[in-house]
This record gives sequence, C-alpha cells and structure tokens, in this order.
Amino acid sequence: MRGSIPANIWLASRSNYAYTGSMSYLDRITFNLKQCGGRPCIRGMRIRVVDVLDLLAAGVPEKEILEDYPDLEAEDIRACLQYASAQANHAILQPA
Repeated sequence: MRGSIPANIWLASRSNYAYTGSMSYLDRITFNLKQCGGRPCIRGMRIRVVDVLDLLAAGVPEKEILEDYPDLEAEDIRACLQYASAQANHAILQPA
C-alpha cells in the first residue's frame, strides 16, 4: 500500500513528522492498485500527487489550483508536499 517505500523508511518518515511537532497530512495520500495505476492520489480521488506537484513546480499559485480542482483542499496540497519531502528524505544504502 505504500508504493515503493520500504516499511522502515515509511514508518521513520511518518514518525519524524510527529516528533517535530509539525502537522502530518500524509493520511490524505492514498494508494489503490485499481486507480491511476496504483500511483499516489489524494483522498481516494483520481487526482494524482504528481499532478499537483507538477502544477506547483510550474509556478501555478495554490489559489488557482484550488479553483481548477474544486474537490481539492489546501491541506491536500500540503499533503503532496509532505509526501514529496518524505520520498526525497531517505537513506541511500550502498554496499561496503
């Protein structure tokens, strides 16, 4: 259900959010093998995390994204950013 994130890294990244005291929106990210090829989506909708991240990377303001996708909430956009941060923040294990 976590995509390609190893269990120990997934749990560590989720616990880091709780430890730092910042709010975790990661429960808004869902995975369904029968929807969008199992890619991470927002709250079970067919709005992929990567689509929201691509819009943000292209400089589209959050307000405009929310207007274009009326089912999205501001917390969903933060969840996408937290998910991307968790994906980028993992140890790379190399053979000794």
